[in-house]
Order: sequence, then structure tokens, then C-alpha cells
Amino acid sequence: MTAIDIAGAAVRVVAAYLVVGAVFAGWFVTTGAGRLDPAAAKGSVGFRLLITPGAMTLWPVLLWKSVRAPHPMPQSPDHTP
Repeated sequence: MTAIDIAGAAVRVVAAYLVVGAVFAGWFVTTGAGRLDPAAAKGSVGFRLLITPGAMTLWPVLLWKSVRAPHPMPQSPDHTP
């Protein structure tokens, strides 16, 4: 294996990581962030755009936290917390 082969393989691994991260970020910014922080569920489009690059890069950590997060209990409209 030459240095070019190793560099090409590294580029493919990083590209695959970011593709998976982009797919995950799409889910995370629409619904996943709200599971981790209820205030994030009400975030604006600007907020969602700001967290997208971080979600793409840190997707393994955020996926782990999302899986381990407790599922919010649905509340009836007449019930106030």
C-alpha cells in the first residue's frame, strides 16, 4: 500500500462518517434534540441550522444519548405540569 492508497482510504472513511452524520443530523435537528432537551423542541430554524454541523460531527455521542434518554410521557391537553 502506498501513501496515496492510505490517504484515499482515509478520505473514504471520513466521507462515510459525514454521510452517516448528515442523515443522523436530519433526524436529530427535527426530533432528536427535543428528546434530550425540551427547550430544543421549540427551537427556531436558525437554532436548528446552528446545531446541524455539531450533530453531523458528534453523531455517535448524540445517538448514544438519544437512545439512553427517557421517552417523554405524552400529556393530555387538560393536564398542566
